[in-house]
Amino acid sequence: MNIWSFDFVWAFLVLPPILYCLYTCKIIPQKRYFPHLQFFGNPSKWRNLEWLFKALAVTLMVGALATPVVVDFSDPRNRNGIDIVLSLDASGSMNASGFSSDESRATRFEIVQKIASDFVMKRREDNVGVVVFGDFAFIATPVTYEKEIIAEMIGYLSHGMAGQNTAIGEGVAQAVRALKDSKAKSKVIILLTDGEHNSGAISPKEAVAMAQKARIKLYTIGIGEKGEFDSKLLAQMARDGGGEYFSATNEKELKAVYDQIDTLERSRIKSAEHTFFEHYYQYAVAGALLIVLWLGWRRSVKG
Repeated sequence: MNIWSFDFVWAFLVLPPILYCLYTCKIIPQKRYFPHLQFFGNPSKWRNLEWLFKALAVTLMVGALATPVVVDFSDPRNRNGIDIVLSLDASGSMNASGFSSDESRATRFEIVQKIASDFVMKRREDNVGVVVFGDFAFIATPVTYEKEIIAEMIGYLSHGMAGQNTAIGEGVAQAVRALKDSKAKSKVIILLTDGEHNSGAISPKEAVAMAQKARIKLYTIGIGEKGEFDSKLLAQMARDGGGEYFSATNEKELKAVYDQIDTLERSRIKSAEHTFFEHYYQYAVAGALLIVLWLGWRRSVKG
C-alpha cells in the first residue's frame, strides 16, 4: 500500500495569498527586481487560459516546496509487526498419532506443521523464523518476511530429525540466537512441546535467562494429555519470560492457542530512519518550468 504525503504541508498556506494576488494585483510600471513579476497580471485576464496556466505553475511551485513523498508500506522496512520465532518439538514422541483425545490419523508433528504454517501465513506484518529441537536444536529458517518460504520449509520438516529426546533449553536458546540480529522493538519466542526436558547442555532456566537478557517474550505451549509434558516447567518459563503458558489436548484447542497468540501487540520493525519513501518534488518543478517556458514563448510570439 502506498500513501501520498508532504514533508512540509504547511507550505500550502502561502498558496491562497499568492493566487489572490495573481487575480487582483496590478503591475506597477517601475523598475522591477522580481524576474517573473509578469505572473501577477491584471485581473481582467483571470478567466483566460493564460491565467489558468499561471495559477497552475504557481501551484506546482508551492507543491514542490511542500515536497511530495510516497511512503511504500508494502516495503519490509515500513511494516508494523514483531519478530517471532516458532520453536517446535521434533522429538520421537511427536510421531504419536494425533493427540490422545483426537481420532486423527495424522501424527502430532504433522498437525503442528499444519497449524504452525497457517499461523505463519496470518502474520502478514511480521518477520518469522523456525527452530526445531530434539536432542539438539537448529534453525530451520532464519527470521524473515518470506512467509511462503517459511510455510514450505515447515512442510519439509520431520519428527526425529533433531534426535529422539527433548532438549527444551536448547530449543529456547537457539531461538534467542535466531533473534540476535533483530531490530524489532517486540520479539517473541513461541515454544511448543509434548514432552519433558531430558536432554541438551543448556537448562530451561539458563535459556529463559538468555531470553530475558535479550528482552524476548517467551510463550510456551504443552500439547497432549496432562502428565505427558511438564506443565509446571512450561508455566514457570512463560512467567519468567514475560509471556503466557498454554496447553492443548487436541487439534482444535491447539489452533485456538495459536489464534490467541495471534492477538499479540505490534510495533515498528524498523526505526523511522529506515522508512522507505520516494520524493516527487522534481516532477512538480519540471511541470512548473515547462509552463513558464511556454508562457514566455507565447509572449515572445505575441510581441
